Amino acid sequence: MTKQIIASAFFGLVALFVSTQVFAQADAIAKRQQLMKDQGAAAKAIKGAVESKDYATIEAKAKDIMGSSEKIVSAFPKDSITGKTKATAAIWEKSDDFAKAAKNLNKSAGELASAAKAGNDADVGVKVKALGDACGACHKQFRAEKYAE
Repeated sequence: MTKQIIASAFFGLVALFVSTQVFAQADAIAKRQQLMKDQGAAAKAIKGAVESKDYATIEAKAKDIMGSSEKIVSAFPKDSITGKTKATAAIWEKSDDFAKAAKNLNKSAGELASAAKAGNDADVGVKVKALGDACGACHKQFRAEKYAE
């Protein structure tokens, strides 16, 4: 009887630990997906603001991307790939490249914010393209087409 109680307690603790890990990964995935959705919304707002030459919005949204880009690397804790995610293993296998891609996004967003603040239409166009290229380069290397399940 005592062995059964000890065994049950042991398996209960193991199950609790495993479920905690699964929920922690799901939480990390949800947080980073929200971070990326926020960046996508900012990029969409920039695109609309470029058409109307709304430099204040371009600057503000570029600064939003700068702020969120600083959180990208920490939004991908080691091996948080279990669950509904498009993150590829390359994020952890090539972590230095991933960090450089996040810094490039930050730099591109900063340059766009500066161009928008200056009201330089030609420069804004070039910097918007550079921002899009920074997003795309990271997605190409570190994001899968479909969700992993």
